[in-house]
Amino acid sequence: MNSVPFKIGNTVKVKPGVLDPDFGNNIGGWQGRISEVDGDIVCIDWDSITLSNCPDKYIQRCEEEGLDWEKMYLSIEDIERASQHEFDADPSKIREGIYLKHRWDHLGDACKRIQEVMKQANGTDEYAMMMAWEQYLNKKLSFPFDAQITEYQHKVPLQEGDEVRIHRVIATDDHYGVIMSLRKGRKVFDYPLDHLTVSDRGSQNYSMVHDYNMWFSNR
Repeated sequence: MNSVPFKIGNTVKVKPGVLDPDFGNNIGGWQGRISEVDGDIVCIDWDSITLSNCPDKYIQRCEEEGLDWEKMYLSIEDIERASQHEFDADPSKIREGIYLKHRWDHLGDACKRIQEVMKQANGTDEYAMMMAWEQYLNKKLSFPFDAQITEYQHKVPLQEGDEVRIHRVIATDDHYGVIMSLRKGRKVFDYPLDHLTVSDRGSQNYSMVHDYNMWFSNR
């Protein structure tokens, strides 16, 4: 055990050969600042250099398993004092870049498909992303197709479980997202896509709408 106690704000690095307690990877040399001390356990907030060098696979696994890649809890026997990295920058900017790159990793197989749509967004705000989805779905969906109502929409006479026919994308709304034009019997309605699921689970339409709904509920 270190003869000098660690305190909040101390710059420390992981000793050579120490393994990540979650995945078993070698994290020797990773460096940051202590943000919490609880007996012989400390929380280390990784600095900008360490975050910049974190392997993509590590970030992805953390996102998939709901773990925090920005920090780690370790025993004081696994760390030692260190000098601040010469070129250490504001880690908040690095964290933001990593977050934007990996924010959908927890969605599993849908992640790459969602990222491809997000690349078409003219901006990083939510409305720009919705517009990217509108353009993508307009281009890729095969109309018309059958769907089911999965959630009741106020003031619209459709119920959960109703079978409907989807005809086209008509708009994007700040609150409701992508809006579809659909028909039940002889009546036509405008309805949010995230309240619908494609009936044919083996179709490409099902996959695309499912990806959109996952994105919309996790945005």
